Amino acid sequence: MTSIDAIQAVLLTQAATAPAPAAEQMQSSLGSPSLMSILFFFIIVAVTLVITYWAARKTKTSSEFYAAGRSVSALQNGFALAGDYMSAASFLGISGMVALKGYDGMIYATGWLVGWPALMFLVAEPLRNLGKFTFADVVAFRLRQKPVRIAAAIGGILTVLFYTIAQMVGSGALIQLMFGLKYEYAELIVGVVMLAYVLFGGMLATTWVQIIKAGLLLFGASLLTVLVLAKFGFNPGNLYSAVVAKYGQVALEPGGIVASPLEAVSLGLALMFGLLGLPHILMRFYTVPDAKAARKSVLYATGLIGYFYVIIPIVGFGAAVLLPGGRSTITGFDAGGNMTAPLLAELLGGTAFLGFIAAVAFATILAVVAGLTLAGASAYSHDIYVNVIKGGKATEEEQVKAAKTATIIFGVVAVGLGILFKGQNVAFMVGLAFAIAASANFPALLMSIVWKRFTTQGAVWSILVGAFSSCAMIVLSKTVWVDVFGFAHAIFPMKNPAIFSMTGAFAVGILVSLLTPEREAQEKFEDEKLRTYLGVGAE
Repeated sequence: MTSIDAIQAVLLTQAATAPAPAAEQMQSSLGSPSLMSILFFFIIVAVTLVITYWAARKTKTSSEFYAAGRSVSALQNGFALAGDYMSAASFLGISGMVALKGYDGMIYATGWLVGWPALMFLVAEPLRNLGKFTFADVVAFRLRQKPVRIAAAIGGILTVLFYTIAQMVGSGALIQLMFGLKYEYAELIVGVVMLAYVLFGGMLATTWVQIIKAGLLLFGASLLTVLVLAKFGFNPGNLYSAVVAKYGQVALEPGGIVASPLEAVSLGLALMFGLLGLPHILMRFYTVPDAKAARKSVLYATGLIGYFYVIIPIVGFGAAVLLPGGRSTITGFDAGGNMTAPLLAELLGGTAFLGFIAAVAFATILAVVAGLTLAGASAYSHDIYVNVIKGGKATEEEQVKAAKTATIIFGVVAVGLGILFKGQNVAFMVGLAFAIAASANFPALLMSIVWKRFTTQGAVWSILVGAFSSCAMIVLSKTVWVDVFGFAHAIFPMKNPAIFSMTGAFAVGILVSLLTPEREAQEKFEDEKLRTYLGVGAE
């Protein structure tokens, strides 16, 4: 057990045994079950399970399971994309990071936003016109199917697993403090409910859960922001002046998390280009009827997400200033700062508002984990089982059965990893998932679309080098080597490896492609361009 785990264990023990948990300066109902929290929790779970029941009756084929029968409108997909993206990391993690670390927490909010224009102009249209269910459909379009799909599945599953860890850690901490349950039981509850969504409702249920959750989250965050600004005369300048008065000018200057320019560039690359390699986001472009709807859905999503990331730092700074005891109170409830927004909600709106915000955060986590699980399961069932093991000749029944089996396996693994990584800041963990996505998936996806001389061997080596180098550097960094494994010193000195692993993936992909020319892949490039830009032959 690390020192952080030990401190958290002591605090949580106190939370479970005392009516008012351990913070010195603030009395909170977190850690004790409250009627309002339980009521909101069960309302949200009941509504989403009704949706799942409705969706299950419409989900029979593999196209309906993976892509909602391509029946989702651009506006609906825009909300669902926003719901997929505004995760526990965004709501719980960034607000906590801004509250504890100040300015550097805003890097995550900004970095996660700036990748959306690139997604709209570079990837959305080719994905919809070239692919069917996963991003590997695009990478393998003019290359040899088996090796590319195996490599793409590895990159996709690793990305989804790291992303899922963050969501599971956030959900476990939230339920533990809402109901006073043990962290491990909280993880099991999340796993069971999430599996119900995906197993029975597939992509249609996941989409509508995302839409509802996005609406609730935007409403809750907006209300929280208004309540914070009301304390400062609706002038953000007054809020930032109060931050400086309490924590000094350093709270509004870089250096709280990212200590060196190289680390800042690496983190920025991961946050910007990682979006273009996230399997659960890319998968959403197959749910709309055509490429035009795919582009429009990105436009809607960018507006919603942009608004959210503009207001969420206000919640973090507001908590740091308004909560009695400030940062010490926040870390008293959760070492990673993930309970910042719920604590602020209780302070400004009482236990009823706390119950609503906690339930919204729980719905956020459930919805995102459901999307991630669907993406992870499809990477195995569609890319490996159907196209590699069955040679593309599986029946509809076999495809759906493989997808549901993979969903159960992925859910069990997600619960286990959530327990292993407890106590980490969820925004930080998602930042690492973005580094893997930017290294394993994005380089191969981009080169397959724009570079005629890209080859099968180039794609395979680019994905594998990006995936394993980024994972290895993350394991050897302080985040895992010291904080999880308990070693005294980290072997890899940086917290985010994207600048090395993404560059390496591009370099290896280019070098190997030049050394292994593939005439057939080059000849198919013109056909690929026609389908990319005109949609001829797209499903």
